[in-house]
Amino acid sequence: MTQKIIFFDIDGTLLDDEKNLPKSAEQSIQKLKDNGHIVAIATGRAPFAFKDLREKLGISSYVSLNGQYVVLEDEVVYRNPLNFSALNELVAFAEKRNTPVLYLSPDDWRTNVEQNQLVEDVVGTLKIPHKLTFASGPYGPDENYQALLFCEPGEEKPYEDHFKQFNFIRWHEQSVDVLPNGGSKAEGIEKLINAADLKRDNAYAFGDGLNDMEMLEYIPNGVAMGNALDPVKKVAKHITKNVDDDGIAFGLEKLGLLS
Repeated sequence: MTQKIIFFDIDGTLLDDEKNLPKSAEQSIQKLKDNGHIVAIATGRAPFAFKDLREKLGISSYVSLNGQYVVLEDEVVYRNPLNFSALNELVAFAEKRNTPVLYLSPDDWRTNVEQNQLVEDVVGTLKIPHKLTFASGPYGPDENYQALLFCEPGEEKPYEDHFKQFNFIRWHEQSVDVLPNGGSKAEGIEKLINAADLKRDNAYAFGDGLNDMEMLEYIPNGVAMGNALDPVKKVAKHITKNVDDDGIAFGLEKLGLLS
């Protein structure tokens, strides 16, 4: 059997709304590994935010921070941090509009506002047991791989108009990812596939959110979860069941990867 590489998003794909990993998904991933395939994660989360999941599933390759920090078998193969000067300008721009900003490095996260209920509520939905600290500015140069803006739908428009160095992708009703222009999970996946000396035709990907769209378009065998947003389903080649209805196992079985 030709070796395949299968990428999985985390939230809404591997994990359900309660951030639980269905037993069927865990068993399916073990079966993939037993069959000699490579299992990788492709997520908007930073590495520190899914360390426990990697250890539980025995996964050592991942595309994190929406493609900006890529690891193959525990070795970093690609880094694409935010432009530091432009990020500082964005922070000043946001502060004038009373928009909180969160900075993400591979190992930590911090925000420019203290004890902000909106920030606490939004990041609380991720259920990540890692303390969010306060600092007025971002991490040092080459350490910020993603930022979050906390704003209502439509309020990101001035940022999109003003900061062409960045891409803005909504992942929550009250929060937007800030990525380097051109950065995406698809870009990170390409870097990992090349580093692993594999072919894109032998790659598969499962996702559900707007930040998964480029990934599912890039991968010939893109699979949208049943709980995925409609625009995501439209770009995927396949659609499986909901995450909490054994969607991972069903999709892998349908693709013939568990036989």
